[in-house]
Amino acid sequence: MNTSVINIKTNSEVKASAQRVANGLGFSLSALINGYLKQLVKTKTAHFSLNENTPSEYMLDALRESERDVKAGRRRKFANSKSAVSFLDKLINEGDKN
Repeated sequence: MNTSVINIKTNSEVKASAQRVANGLGFSLSALINGYLKQLVKTKTAHFSLNENTPSEYMLDALRESERDVKAGRRRKFANSKSAVSFLDKLINEGDKN
């Protein structure tokens, strides 16, 4: 397989973050960039999302679980934040005893 080198300039923080994401997905950054380039050639389109508030799959799963809990009646209501924190403290303390 013939290969070529592409040198690009990018912010070092962006590169480090992109490498962490790629590694988390089980890919090298090079593999993801190659995949993107192949898609660009094939579709002749470029897709970018500027919405940084798009929830992750982990967050979407947590929201789905929360919806199931609410429907099943597994929820608690608190009058204020102090009572919520007290409840959590109690759970933590009970966990430390076990």
